[in-house]
Amino acid sequence: MDYQVNYINPEIKLSCYEGKLFKTEAAFNDHLLVWLISGETKIIQADESFVFGAGSTFLIPRNQLATIINYPKDGLPHKAVAMHLSAKRLREFYNDDHIKSKITTEKIISFEKHPLLESCLASLIPYFEMQNNFPENIAILKINEAINILTTIDENIDSVLNNFEEPGKIDLVSFMEKNFMFNMPLEKFGYLTGRSLTTFKRDFYKAFNSTPQRWLTKKRLELAHYELTEKNKKPADVYYEIGFENLSHFSFAFKKQFGYAPTKLFGHN
Repeated sequence: MDYQVNYINPEIKLSCYEGKLFKTEAAFNDHLLVWLISGETKIIQADESFVFGAGSTFLIPRNQLATIINYPKDGLPHKAVAMHLSAKRLREFYNDDHIKSKITTEKIISFEKHPLLESCLASLIPYFEMQNNFPENIAILKINEAINILTTIDENIDSVLNNFEEPGKIDLVSFMEKNFMFNMPLEKFGYLTGRSLTTFKRDFYKAFNSTPQRWLTKKRLELAHYELTEKNKKPADVYYEIGFENLSHFSFAFKKQFGYAPTKLFGHN
């Protein structure tokens, strides 16, 4: 298999991918702490992109829309340890402590190389070889160890990890104009804008005079057209960054909207 995931427990996993690339679009319910052992990870957000190489450690904050693309590199597979820092674990860690100043971040947090953090995550690797179930109490200890280290090496991390607020109702138009390229279920778009699915669809039609599905497809194809004509990108390098799952579906939808295949545009500038 090109892609394998081995779980110590539901919150800690080791992934290994040997194919050309592996893409996922996410707005995780938990903070995700990632240690990249080999390969390369590109994370695309609405306003910024990040590229991480082997040895990088970074945190993807919860509820942040992102396209994540994992590549093998230098003859090595994409291999990473990922730890979910769930609200349950973080509430237990912080107990009733309160952070006075909340920092809301929409950015990926990258950590400088630090022996404490690297040794904590590296120590997990032997546990993936265990044939029996990993003891829950030890998994909790490892997660708490990682949180303790993060709070030691980053003075701002408490105000991120100790923030349990749910998304409030925000302006739908500005949010969708900024995040339309992320291929999320409508329920997730609704949640991130502080709405039920029914309210989201109602407010969306009022704002755009269109259904979400039609509007999203149109916006993504318009962005693809711009990328192909103005930036001279290849269709194969565009479709997965604008919310399409495969090249054939993208090509079909593009031709339906514009009357010609996307390959007609590449190389004409």
